[in-house]
Amino acid sequence: MSQVAKIQPDLQFVKELQAVGGESLKKCYQCATCSVACPLAPPENPFPRKEMVWAQWGLKDRFEGDIDIWLCHNCQTCSELCPRGARPGDLISALRNMTYRKLVKPSIVGEWMSSSKYLPILIAIPAVLFLLIWYISTGLTIPEGEIVYGKVFYGDYYIDPPFTLLALFVAFTFFRGAVTLWKSFDKALPKTLVIGKQRVKPTLLESVKAVLLGEIATHVKWNECGNDNTERFKGHLSLFYGFLALAVVTGVVAAGHWGGKVLTFIAPIGHTPMPLWSPVKLLANVGAVLLLVGLTYLTRRRLNADSSKSTSSYYDWYLLGVIWAVALTGIGSELFRLSGVATLAYPVYYLHLIAVFMLFAYLPWSKLGHLVYRTTALVYAHQVGRLPLAREEEKIFMV
Repeated sequence: MSQVAKIQPDLQFVKELQAVGGESLKKCYQCATCSVACPLAPPENPFPRKEMVWAQWGLKDRFEGDIDIWLCHNCQTCSELCPRGARPGDLISALRNMTYRKLVKPSIVGEWMSSSKYLPILIAIPAVLFLLIWYISTGLTIPEGEIVYGKVFYGDYYIDPPFTLLALFVAFTFFRGAVTLWKSFDKALPKTLVIGKQRVKPTLLESVKAVLLGEIATHVKWNECGNDNTERFKGHLSLFYGFLALAVVTGVVAAGHWGGKVLTFIAPIGHTPMPLWSPVKLLANVGAVLLLVGLTYLTRRRLNADSSKSTSSYYDWYLLGVIWAVALTGIGSELFRLSGVATLAYPVYYLHLIAVFMLFAYLPWSKLGHLVYRTTALVYAHQVGRLPLAREEEKIFMV
């Protein structure tokens, strides 16, 4: 005898999903073109057709632990070929956006990140903080003499402590989010994975290495999509290595500065401002150029996108806007310092601190949070065989 399953649609969930980018999901009539067309969807349990069904019916619980929303590279092949204009690719992005909002606490930050009406609050928090620091240090005046940003924003007491606390907070928040996500995958595994033949399960270290070196470092999967992803590939890769270069620079400067207080012979490494010919400074400038290149590619791609097949959400433009602000104010701070224009240098550096704070403080709730969440999902997928391993003959296995 067949069993009857009672479905309880969550209409509020559908409305929220439509508000964050999935407004066309009701157009889907389940032809399965999207799943057939997707070159990355595993044949034993493909996406995004099932996600379209769940979304249309408001089956919110089905998405708890659905790893496939993280495996999609959003190449828009499915949206390009959809005969009804349902835009499955946008739905997958919308589902991720909703996950960013509610995965970790304080959830109020996720709420602020969901709409432009809360943008003044997000800006005001760092703006007031650094304005207060400026007032304490110089009374909001412009220091005379050589332009040294440490005269206003002294690192030891005014900049390093809040940013160190911020880094610890973000790291802890990401850890909680990654653990929550991993547990949700474990819970949902029987529902989302079709079990096949057994194979040797890779170690966690092997999976991490395979994901970081085999996919994230190369972004190779985008080249496997049906659409031309040249701009997106170049843009994301440039941003990735730009941020990596700037992270190395920040780490070297911090290690030199604080390590130099104990080991004086390494103190010069952390001394700023650095000369232009310093290797650390050269790396910083290369990182800044890579940010500009990546931003140009991605912004042009979104501006030229066919609105009938793909749309850009507030999450997309917020992230691009903040990274543009970080890059332009960072470069502006350097140029105004070198040209000796103090009346512009210090205010622009103040804006740079605001932009950097906004980029990192809200990271776990922003689209850039996929750096951690999507990596977690890819590692899990590699562990359970949802992603192909090095040898093609290896199949899905049962955990």
